[in-house]
Amino acid sequence: MKLLMPNFDDLSLIKTGDMPGDKVEINEKHIKNAGTIIEKLDAIGIKSKSLISVHGGSGVGKSETASILGHILNHNGLNTYILSGDNYPRRIPSKNDQERLRVFREFALKGLVKSGQYSKENRDIIFDLMENEDDLNEKNVSQYPFLEIYIEEGKKGLSKYLGTSSEIDFDEINAIIGDFKSGKKDIYLKRMGRSDHVLWYDKVDFSDIDVLIVEWTHGNNKNLEGVDIPILLNSTPEETLAHRLSRSRDGKVDSPFVSIVLELEQKKIFEQSHLAKIIVSKSGDYIPYEAYLELMGDKNEK
Repeated sequence: MKLLMPNFDDLSLIKTGDMPGDKVEINEKHIKNAGTIIEKLDAIGIKSKSLISVHGGSGVGKSETASILGHILNHNGLNTYILSGDNYPRRIPSKNDQERLRVFREFALKGLVKSGQYSKENRDIIFDLMENEDDLNEKNVSQYPFLEIYIEEGKKGLSKYLGTSSEIDFDEINAIIGDFKSGKKDIYLKRMGRSDHVLWYDKVDFSDIDVLIVEWTHGNNKNLEGVDIPILLNSTPEETLAHRLSRSRDGKVDSPFVSIVLELEQKKIFEQSHLAKIIVSKSGDYIPYEAYLELMGDKNEK
């Protein structure tokens, strides 16, 4: 059937995802994103119990675009639930950031030792820089050349943690997807806030849900099972950082540490991009995969 666009007279009435306390700011750009996606979904077709993932870099507008997309599908008689993958890391955001930083520094120091550049003098310099997370700042390499190895080895180690089962409980979210696809009526969904005590489960009635939308940075991850239509919202790390600043989810969003995380996330998203069935540019237009590769500056990587 031809999917029709509803009127968007009151954006505040649009139902958003299930992440507690998430700040979702819908605007015309997200409506354009969703309109572009709907045109392509018409051609692909949506079957009963379809799983759509809206993925991309942190802060690219996944929550907003998924909300609009769900609103359009509901308008067309396809009852939709929007699930936020950010409910399924193994640690709350602040503690996950601490673990990310610990992993980075552990591998960074191991790399220095292996390279033969670890010394008491360099250790003391690193200790001083660590107080402000300045040990991750690439601007310091000109003054302390050994930091080049330190930072590069830290990135390698952190890349082995980000988006893996060590960081995310893929088993739990995959079980939810399996229950949805098998037609289970009542499914318990996790809710994670930003402190240890804000953690609970809600029982959600899925008996009349036709489409499940997962909005998540890792929505095209190889460990996520059962995705029928992966949709990539493209952006650069600089663009996603600007969006994160506007949403102010957590402190230090413009720190060297966050810049490194965004850089590594972007690389992983790029490596998975050939699996996406729909790619939407920052301007809200559809882009074929080859054009995406050219836009990202490397036609040879996958």
